[in-house]
Amino acid sequence: MWNEAGDTIEFSIEPAYYQTTWFLASCVAAFFGILWALYWYRVHQIAHEFNVRLDERVNERARIAREIHDTLLQGFQGLMLRFQLVDGLLPARPDEAKQALEKALDKGDAAIVESRDAIQALRTPTIIGHDLAASVAALGEELGSGDSAAFRVTVEGPPREIHPVLRDEIYRIAREAVRNAFRHAQASRIEAEITYSEQLLRVRIRDNGRGIEKEIVEAGRDGHYGLAGMRERAKKIGAQLSIWTGVGAGTEVELTIPGSIAYGTAPRGRFRLFARKVG
Repeated sequence: MWNEAGDTIEFSIEPAYYQTTWFLASCVAAFFGILWALYWYRVHQIAHEFNVRLDERVNERARIAREIHDTLLQGFQGLMLRFQLVDGLLPARPDEAKQALEKALDKGDAAIVESRDAIQALRTPTIIGHDLAASVAALGEELGSGDSAAFRVTVEGPPREIHPVLRDEIYRIAREAVRNAFRHAQASRIEAEITYSEQLLRVRIRDNGRGIEKEIVEAGRDGHYGLAGMRERAKKIGAQLSIWTGVGAGTEVELTIPGSIAYGTAPRGRFRLFARKVG
């Protein structure tokens, strides 16, 4: 034995990062942080779902108000116009008065059916076939009975296919504008212009009547929801609704819808605009 005392070497090995106290403490903190984040995420999700349901209720109430306005109130207004026509025909022209009364009764039956369908959410389409212009022309012919304003519909560009739901909303907006013109404008001439172009679909309703006060255009009339309903419908389908008017200067209502929305797909090619008159 050349060395009986031996020797000693002291050394130490640093722990790995996942073996340190700070790492374990960080893991615990991260765990509780994740739990806290999940809790707040769930609270936010519940609040969002509540707001969505609340918005749905509000939108449903607005939809019901529009449907009542577009069915019951508009139906009654149409009946009143026809009854006024009958009153003007009696007693000098009893045969014509009888025919007008029969049409009023038919209109009343149609209003009852449309109201029942609206209540049951089973409304039938309001468009005559697929022709928006023909439907507007038929509306003008219906409202233009007697000595009312002259009505004309003009179409520019080849008519294009529009989604049925979108077409129905467009017609309802146009119908409200035409009804307002016949009922309130005291005009001698009312025109509806429908333009099919590559970039957009435009519907214009204009008259040469007495115009609308600026306050009514901006805020509406108390107890009347026609303008508000038109704006709500236009916003819902992604359209822009503009109203130009002045006291004694007539009124023009313009509804503009981008072609990508109105036609569903971008049209191909170019075509020359032409005009045809209906009614």
